[in-house]
Amino acid sequence: MEIRIDPILREQKSVFMQMMELYMYDFSEFSGEDINEYGYFGYSRIDDYWNEEGRYPFFIRVDGMLAGLVLVRSCCEYNNLPNPHNIAEFFVMKKYRRKGVGKAAAMKVFDMFPGSWEVAQWKSNVPAQSFWKQVISEYTKGKYDTFVAKDKEAVGFTFDR
Repeated sequence: MEIRIDPILREQKSVFMQMMELYMYDFSEFSGEDINEYGYFGYSRIDDYWNEEGRYPFFIRVDGMLAGLVLVRSCCEYNNLPNPHNIAEFFVMKKYRRKGVGKAAAMKVFDMFPGSWEVAQWKSNVPAQSFWKQVISEYTKGKYDTFVAKDKEAVGFTFDR
């Protein structure tokens, strides 16, 4: 199984938008969001990934097929870290879950961006917390810190790469 991380090109915006709809549908279990009257969740920051410095959109591919996406930002939301990066969104389609795709994709992305990392999850998203703890623990060989956001319902991990 070949797992690739491919930059999302502006010409692929419609595919990116559709993949975000799948992600938002899955995530609605934790966010409580509803679709709008047109049947979409929407993601207001799509264009920012080509218009703002420090935003990086990627598709996850398995054997050439679209399998998910990962959005990286060069900043922190909850910590003050040097040369920071964070996972803004991470999505693996259900067909590819529990097969090592998410772990491999996350580790490839970490390898792409040296510096400090912040990976946060909503407190209610216990499956994500479990996933990230396992991946980050393995990636860092146990050398990571945890945090709880004071003003938001988030928890997460920080580490240096």
